[in-house]
Amino acid sequence: KMDLKHQCVKLNDGHFIPVLGFGTYAPQEVPKSEAEEATKLAIDAGFRHIDSAYLYENEDKVGQAIRSKIADGIVKREDIFYTSKLWVTFLRPELVRPGLEKSLKKLQLDYVDLYIIHNPMALKPGEELLPKDEHGKLIFDTVDLCATWEALEKCKDAGLAKSIGVSNFNRRQLEMILNKPGLKYKPVCNQVECHPYLNQSKLLNFCKSKDIVLVAYSALGSHRDKKWVDQSSPILLDDPVLGALAKKHKRTPALIALRYQLQRGVVVLAKSYNEKRIKENMQVFEFQLTSEDMKVLDNLNRNFRYVTFDTLIDHPNYPFSDEY
Repeated sequence: KMDLKHQCVKLNDGHFIPVLGFGTYAPQEVPKSEAEEATKLAIDAGFRHIDSAYLYENEDKVGQAIRSKIADGIVKREDIFYTSKLWVTFLRPELVRPGLEKSLKKLQLDYVDLYIIHNPMALKPGEELLPKDEHGKLIFDTVDLCATWEALEKCKDAGLAKSIGVSNFNRRQLEMILNKPGLKYKPVCNQVECHPYLNQSKLLNFCKSKDIVLVAYSALGSHRDKKWVDQSSPILLDDPVLGALAKKHKRTPALIALRYQLQRGVVVLAKSYNEKRIKENMQVFEFQLTSEDMKVLDNLNRNFRYVTFDTLIDHPNYPFSDEY
């Protein structure tokens, strides 16, 4: 029974990850300063797991929020589980540590709790986050992800990252790492889009069989950033089935969607910059769904992806062509 505010699961390297995380991603039009305020509110509300990335260009603000809460005596550094992500212009092995050090410098932290490969599709190294050619097409890079992984292992050994993992990898890509000769550390997690419309049951079962935690992003199906998400896509939180369960439990549809993941053994990220909803999302520990509720939610699956990375569909490492 999960009623502990700081319920954690043990990773395959012995570290613990809080099962509910605060997502900090916001579309370009949202002022970066809002990330700082939201992260402070999240820590005040009880969130201890905070997820960001080099790509989000808000790590200075998120780091500032964490450090100010430490300075105020609200939390200690070791109470916070902070995740950053290696952006795909840094996948060449010699760029991995410099990439992590760039994030640490912005954060003004000595280490991250979890460092993950943001996605498996390498892009041309350089200052540009999304390097494009004269036709506006993204410029791919060719990188052996096993070599990238070895560089991440070195970051763990150096103490710059307590744990290392991946994101947006399919089964084949995970197996490539797991079967690598001389593997020192397994990925502790695979962070992927996961919600009732894309419940990832096959990938989840595979990950569980390998003692890899599945971490869910877009768990509320809601970031709808014009840069990445088709604006005509269905609104998950308006789903009548979620609505009916919300009524039954006297909770919000968002809480039903979050609780669903916790009960499947998925670590779930909840992103909100709204104070009321940030506090409300902590209520996920205050109720339980029945096995019947869980079946009903499982039946909502339609393998619908909000974040398709369609501009990268021709990349040799595009992960979403495989079944899972």
